[in-house]
Parts: sequence; C-alpha cells; structure tokens
Amino acid sequence: MFEFSLTFADIAPFILVGLVAQLIDGALGMAFGVISQTMLVSVLGVAPAAASATTHLVEMFTTGASGASHIWHRNVDWGLFRRLVPFGVAGGVAGAYLLTSIDASIAKPFVMIYLTGVGIYLFVKAFRMREPRFEDPKTTRPLALLGGFLDAAGGGGWGPVVTSNLLIQGGDPAKVVGTVNTAEFLLSTSVSVAFILTLGLEAFGAATIGMIIGGVIAAPFGAYLAKRVAPRTLLFAVSVVLFATSIFSIYKAMPLF
Repeated sequence: MFEFSLTFADIAPFILVGLVAQLIDGALGMAFGVISQTMLVSVLGVAPAAASATTHLVEMFTTGASGASHIWHRNVDWGLFRRLVPFGVAGGVAGAYLLTSIDASIAKPFVMIYLTGVGIYLFVKAFRMREPRFEDPKTTRPLALLGGFLDAAGGGGWGPVVTSNLLIQGGDPAKVVGTVNTAEFLLSTSVSVAFILTLGLEAFGAATIGMIIGGVIAAPFGAYLAKRVAPRTLLFAVSVVLFATSIFSIYKAMPLF
C-alpha cells in the first residue's frame, strides 16, 4: 500500500497540495477534488481511476477532520445532512464502480460548462445581496445522488455541484458549506471502500501520505473561516472559485472535442 522508505522531500509537494486544497475546500465547500485530481492526472500522469481513488482516500481523513471542526463551530444543519448522505453515498458508490470499468470523463466538460454558468449566477446573486435572507433548500436528494456520482466518476464534483446548487436555493452559506463538508466524510469513506475493493491497496502511495498530512493540518482553519466570513463575501468567494476551476477544467478537456 504505502512505501515506508519515502523521505520528507518525496511527500513535501503533496503536503502543500493537500494543505491548500483543504483550506479552500473547508472554507468554501468545494475544490479539494478539483485541485487534487488536476495535480495527480495532469502534472504527475496518474491514471484517472487511481487519482480518484487517492483523492477519496485522502478525503476520508480531511473531511473527517473538517467535519469535526464544522460541528464544533455549529456550521452543520442536521436535517439537511440526513437528506444528503444516503443519496450521496449511493451515487458515489455507483460512480466508483463505473469509473473502474469505463471512461466516464467524456461527460465532465459538459458538467463544467454548467458549473461555469452557476458560478456566474452566484456572483451576480452575491453582488445584489444586501440583507441576507436564507431558506431551507428543497431539492436535495436528487442533487446528492448526482453530486455523489459525479464526484466518484469524474474525480471531483460533490462540493461544486451540491454546494453551489444549495446556495442557489437560498441556503445559508456557512451552514451549506459546513453540512456539505461533513456529509462528504461518509461519501468519501464509501467511495474509498468501493475503490479498494476494485483496485486494491496498491493504487495508493506517496501522494496519499503527503496529502493526508497537509489536508488534516488545514481542516480546522477552513471551518473557522466559513463561520467568520460574512455571507455575501463567502458567496463571492464560492462563485469565483467555482468559475475559475470550471473554466480550467473545460480548457484541460478541450482535446476531447
């Protein structure tokens, strides 16, 4: 599984990636999978299935630490949590098994185009927001099913898809980010088990160790920021990160067309 002859120099770059990715993800409810998957596949040449497996195994640790921190800061809406988890897990397991048998990445550019539009919408919504008015999101179960599936099959998608759409429905940004992050722990655990059963433990190595270390270090700070930052500012930040990562993913996928 892991190579114990590794030196600090071997894992240092992955510690930095895990730290930055989790800091952003913990504060905004998205981007860990996108940043990690991009680095592993585009920079290091890791196969998509192995990269997704590594990302989800790391997220077992980072989302566990992040979820605990969000619970501590009272950022979790437990009613919303219970609606998201079962369907997110079901979609994630289905996506994991699909990715190990066929290439599901062909759909990713179209999902990213959609999320680019969502990013623009959220930016406009944040710009127009004066006095925050929040509503309990209504469309949650199908959203969780889709988000879980895309997260496993496409190597990232739970945060961008679920967080952004819950915000569109009027959810409190801090509660949405905290709830989605906490629910992601159970999603990542189930997806990781599915990947281990299909790929084996040999799919994990230096990147996994480094990213776990960096991600766990950063996890408490993201939850703190989500609670302290004003809703309008948080919405602006989510829209910018969503737009930037989606545009980058579309650019990387252009050869598919």
